[in-house]
Amino acid sequence: MIPGQSRIKQNYLAITIAAVACFLLEAAWYSFFQQAWLDGVGRTREWFMSSGVNPALQYGTALLSAALMAGGISCVTQLTGPQTALRGVRVGALLWLGCVLTSWATEYAFEVRTYKLFAINMGLWLLGMMLMGAIVGAWKKKE
Repeated sequence: MIPGQSRIKQNYLAITIAAVACFLLEAAWYSFFQQAWLDGVGRTREWFMSSGVNPALQYGTALLSAALMAGGISCVTQLTGPQTALRGVRVGALLWLGCVLTSWATEYAFEVRTYKLFAINMGLWLLGMMLMGAIVGAWKKKE
């Protein structure tokens, strides 16, 4: 590699598609686990509907966060070896294990939240990060 030349070639289309895929997985996941999740956070659907929260802000935050995660997974995937779907999946899983699972486990331990809620939230992010890793790993940027 030439000094100063970046080894990272971000494919912003792949990152965008990966973020949208994770966002759609998240929508389906929490639709499926909606009642268990609501019970776990101690809220009702009616409370959320009447809370005055801005859904555009919520969905925008979720999509932007997924895009930032996909970009990070893409960087680590490229920096650790050949860019492949399998490497992307592994990177997504390892980043989940080392960063997401550990930080949320600490939060849940001190907030005394249920293991059921923990499993719902952690299951989403494990699958979501592996999905994003597969997409950004498989979809190389053209030179």
